[in-house]
Amino acid sequence: MLIPKRVKRRKQHRPNMKGSAQKGNIVAYGEYGLMAEEQGWIKSNQIEAARIAMTRFIKRGGQVWIDIFPHKPITRHPAEARMGSGKGGVEYWVAPVKPGRVMFEMAGVSEDVAREAMRLAAHKLPVKCKFVKKADVPAEKTAEGGES
Repeated sequence: MLIPKRVKRRKQHRPNMKGSAQKGNIVAYGEYGLMAEEQGWIKSNQIEAARIAMTRFIKRGGQVWIDIFPHKPITRHPAEARMGSGKGGVEYWVAPVKPGRVMFEMAGVSEDVAREAMRLAAHKLPVKCKFVKKADVPAEKTAEGGES
């Protein structure tokens, strides 16, 4: 599973997730992508499950890119612990995702194979997703995600 090698601070706050993705909202590396249609936290084991589903379906043909990384720690208190005594320990790591974020990319396979592989991966994720092609992105969008 994906976790950061080292972090500056062990625990983080949970800010709001308003708005749509300003970065990572275009298909940058491959020909096809899987884009989030709603916001949410994607756990590291869910990312891994989606990756395995895609690579198994394409039978190690083509190439897969993971465009999200779980850099946010989520903490929990142990079960039946009393109230207070500070913030709990880190339980798992998540990747915060906003609508419009491209999470996975694929190249080197036909569109039908890529569409089915992305569909299988989308079933492993807790957010609604859609299949996008590199050609679907408007020409006026730049690599930074802003409008020209």
